[in-house]
Amino acid sequence: MQAAHLEAAAAAGFTHFDTAPLYGFGGAERVLGAAFSNTPGITITTKVGLYPPGGGCEGHTSMLVRKVGGKLWPPLSRAVADLTVDRARRSLEDSLRRLRRDCVDILLLHEPAPGLLATDEWQRWRDTEGDRIRHIGVAGSADMVAPFLETGMPLAQVIQVRDGLDTHEGDIVTCAGRPLQLTYGYFSSDKKGRCGAEILSGALARNDTGAILVYTRSRARLAEFVAAAAQTPQC
Repeated sequence: MQAAHLEAAAAAGFTHFDTAPLYGFGGAERVLGAAFSNTPGITITTKVGLYPPGGGCEGHTSMLVRKVGGKLWPPLSRAVADLTVDRARRSLEDSLRRLRRDCVDILLLHEPAPGLLATDEWQRWRDTEGDRIRHIGVAGSADMVAPFLETGMPLAQVIQVRDGLDTHEGDIVTCAGRPLQLTYGYFSSDKKGRCGAEILSGALARNDTGAILVYTRSRARLAEFVAAAAQTPQC
C-alpha cells in the first residue's frame, strides 16, 4: 500500500489507521509515517507482542526474500511472539521512528496470552510511558480478549476484537458491560455473499460507538465505504 492511497482514504474521511510491526514487516508503519507524520486529526494504532522474524528493521530486499521464501518454508516469515516488556519498549521506539511520531494514540498487545503476561511489570512500564502512549489495550479474537474483560485488567483500556454480522463475537465486550470500541473481521467472516455496502452498514449498526477497521487497495472501494457510512443512521 502506497502513501497516496492512504492520503486518498484520509481525504475521503477516514481518520483512524491500524498497523503493527508485523504488517509488511515494518513496511506498513513506514508508509503511514510518510503519509501522516504531520497530519492533524489522524490517529494511529500500533501493536506489540507479535513481531516479524527480522524484527521490522530489515531492508526492503530482505523483507521480500522472507515473504516469498516463507511460502516455501513458513518459518522464514512466521511471526515471533514475545510478551516481555523489554521487547515491547524496543518495539515502541522502532514503531515511533517508522511512524515519524513522538507518541502513538493507541498501543495494543497483539493477540496476547494472558497467562504469559507479567501484568504488574507491564503496568509499571505503561505508567512510565504516558508521554509516548495515550491509550493501551489488547487486540485479538473473543477468546483472547475474554480473560482481560473477566479480570478487568487495567492494561485493557481499549479492546479491539474480531466481530461478524452472523457470528457476533464482539458480544463478549458488550456482555461485559463495555461498549464496542475497535472491531474488525466483518468482510472475511461473511458467508452470505453480501455486497460491501451491506457489510459495512451492518458493521456500523453493530458498532455505533467505536470504529470499524476495513482494508482495501481499491480507490473505488473507498468511495463505497464512505457512501455506506453516510447512509447508516448514527446514534
